[in-house]
Amino acid sequence: MLNAFLVALAVFICVGGAELIGFTMLNRPIVIGPLVGLFLGDLHTGVMIGASLEAVFMGVVNIGGASAAEPGIATAVGTAFAIMLGKGSEVALTLALPIGILGLQIKTVLYIFIVGMFAKTFDRLAAEGKEKQIIALHYGLWAVNWVLYSLFAFFGILFGSDAVSALLDAIPDVVMNGLTVCGGLLPAVGMAMLMKMLWDNKICMFYFLGFVLAAYLNLPLIALAVIGVIIAISVGMNDYKLNQLSAQRVAVSPSGDSEEYLDEEEEEFFS
Repeated sequence: MLNAFLVALAVFICVGGAELIGFTMLNRPIVIGPLVGLFLGDLHTGVMIGASLEAVFMGVVNIGGASAAEPGIATAVGTAFAIMLGKGSEVALTLALPIGILGLQIKTVLYIFIVGMFAKTFDRLAAEGKEKQIIALHYGLWAVNWVLYSLFAFFGILFGSDAVSALLDAIPDVVMNGLTVCGGLLPAVGMAMLMKMLWDNKICMFYFLGFVLAAYLNLPLIALAVIGVIIAISVGMNDYKLNQLSAQRVAVSPSGDSEEYLDEEEEEFFS
């Protein structure tokens, strides 16, 4: 029961806390995995699983109706099962996606039936100028919503560990090996989803530069990060100069065709 409570606490702090303070990275696998590992006494496994699941969910961004999975509860429960059962990261990767999909549906239902039903109450209190009541209702609904959400992780760990352990023991080794291979491919899928959103022909050369530096020159991550910072500063300084030139052109040209001039400068820079 203690382990179930600690996992639920991690979900409440990270997922609920991110919704309260707006610090969205708090509910990412790279944060929740190590926290669950710390609570359960295996920080190393928590860090490894958190990093693996972060690569999987890196391209998952839930915006409005375009929602796929909830990485927070998926990481917490998957990491907990992996540590408690001693099965390693392949268990977390196998369980994370279905748990994440289910967690998102639970999260949506709670929003609709707990938070959504008080929308008119907020409007009425705002019209009446009752600021203190609005604040109290806001924090009260937040606490109720995320306590209930965390309970799903609590009961999942409390009653599901034996069932999950029996299920994993019944799976043949050849199937588990296949799941392990598939789990290793999931980070590539996450990176591909991220690249699909961020890809730009004007900056794609930096992607290939990073690939060459990492794959052929075997540079460590710190060196790659420093090179990335240098490139970012250089591009930022060039953009600043372009903006200054555009402002000067606006000042001397009554026609105000600064956007066309800026486009020409960008084409010359990237040509």
